Amino acid sequence: MYKREIEDDLKRDSTKGKIICLVGPRQVGKTTLLGQIIEEGEKVLSLNCDEAFDVAEIENKSADELKSLFHGYDMVQIDEVQRVENIGLTLKKIADLKMPVKVIVTGSSSLGMRDKIFEPATGRLIEYNLYPLSLKELSDSTSKLEERKLLERRMIYGLYPEVVTDSGDAKRILSNLANNYLYKDILAYGDIRKPDNLQKLVTALALQIGSEVSYTELSRIVGIDKATVGNYIDLLEKCFVVFRLGSFSRNIRNEIQKGKKVYFYDNGIRNAVISNFAPLELRTDTGALWENLMVSERVKRNSYFKTYAKSYFWRTHTQKEIDYIEELDGIISAFEFKWNPQTKAKRPEEFLNAYPNSTFEVITPDNFWQFIEP
Repeated sequence: MYKREIEDDLKRDSTKGKIICLVGPRQVGKTTLLGQIIEEGEKVLSLNCDEAFDVAEIENKSADELKSLFHGYDMVQIDEVQRVENIGLTLKKIADLKMPVKVIVTGSSSLGMRDKIFEPATGRLIEYNLYPLSLKELSDSTSKLEERKLLERRMIYGLYPEVVTDSGDAKRILSNLANNYLYKDILAYGDIRKPDNLQKLVTALALQIGSEVSYTELSRIVGIDKATVGNYIDLLEKCFVVFRLGSFSRNIRNEIQKGKKVYFYDNGIRNAVISNFAPLELRTDTGALWENLMVSERVKRNSYFKTYAKSYFWRTHTQKEIDYIEELDGIISAFEFKWNPQTKAKRPEEFLNAYPNSTFEVITPDNFWQFIEP
């Protein structure tokens, strides 16, 4: 059992009289985390909205019916709330009852969440994201030395909880996740007429991690128009499969202004998509795997510790580039990722001259902790 970074925050915020909304991919441990924040002796009502019976318990109920349902409980946990019709209005009713009960809801995607939940219940919710395990969470339970030894494994098999705790069955677990859970919410919500095209797009994105993607090229590869490519990537992002970085552009005339990079939230899922779990010495994508791991770990760090940093990549039309740019409180930090610590990265003088108050670091297995810790 690994303590999640947001566990203490959830415990604290659950007593503030607001509804906690915990959003993240399926199988990342949301239900397990909720079990960890139950105080000894608390009476808990648990509803799973993947089940029709549980949906009927709360869907389109009056305030009085909800009050009666929750009466006598110390905590109410409602899983997969995105499946409940008019759930935002229901949560508003629950919050306005001001009952002495902690209410925590979870969702496995943010599809429609903004419209269905957050807008109707504005001011009554506290939102959290939960991702696959982070390297920091693992090292807090083991040690930095142990996690350093396991870096190659993390790059190949990722950090989903079941993969970490049952490493001997990692391939089967990841294949099951990729085939049975990856697109479940998208296909239920997104009106996808040809799921095969979605699979082709995910495969194409998996083969381009760490590279700038072209919607025109992806359109040609998959056989769908550019608008559909953009729509599918948006759906994949809302279901925590991938996330995008935009290009950083302020001063230099030949900076790329509208470029996009796409990363996977988890290396293991990425490798399952292309069915490649080969060791690093047999791969040609080691650098891309290292970059994907580091950027996804930085996303977790910034989310859990509420840094509010903005993330980008940088590239010029003359092919000068920096893997990752972060802007926080007016300070610009630039990073390159090198799996081999002996590989020298050339200082991006053009960038540093254009942004004289910026910093530049090369992140390798020898110094990555400083990059992923707060």
